[in-house]
Amino acid sequence: MEIKNKIILAMDLLTIDGALEVGNSVINYLDTIKIGYPLALAEGLPSIGLVKDRFDCKIIADFKVADIPETNKKIADLTFKAGADAIIVHGFVGPDSVKACVDSAEEFGTEVFLLTEMSHPGASRFLQPAAEDIAVMGMEMGLKNYVAPSTKPDRLKKIREVVGKDSFIISPGVGVQGGDPNQTLEFADAIIVGRSIYSSEYPEEVVKSIVDSIKL
Repeated sequence: MEIKNKIILAMDLLTIDGALEVGNSVINYLDTIKIGYPLALAEGLPSIGLVKDRFDCKIIADFKVADIPETNKKIADLTFKAGADAIIVHGFVGPDSVKACVDSAEEFGTEVFLLTEMSHPGASRFLQPAAEDIAVMGMEMGLKNYVAPSTKPDRLKKIREVVGKDSFIISPGVGVQGGDPNQTLEFADAIIVGRSIYSSEYPEEVVKSIVDSIKL
């Protein structure tokens, strides 16, 4: 998946009107928007198609899918039918559950991003010890897309070492959580930025400043 200016907007707003307003101000600088549970639960799955159609952009559904294979398949099918180009899936549930989402993506001609490790501090207790194993599992399954945290550069570097240079990593936590764009892009292919952009009074200026700051 190619990402314009290496920036993905995490659109974690609670209204479609707010999402469209922010999108209007920044869409000239990016072409990929991540929609998670906040907007999808507040406005329903049609919010995916509304945002996608309005901005002619790619949508990554950040649903961190983590259930048994049969349920995962249903979730992925519904998400792709709504217009998502990719879905983020937890790896700790094992290869059979991940494969259910991969099977759905193959049916719809879409993509799966395997979540190896999360960006918040609490993830260090349970998820971090399994992250490298999750990445190894992804490679064994032939997956090319991964999610790893910008807030933990050493962990991001380690995941890159496991998945290799030909894999595609997107990295959350840039901005409010403390991740640095350029440091992150040493190991990731694109950064995910949310609150720094959509909570700003001037989101366009924030995105432009990030674009201007990227040196890699």
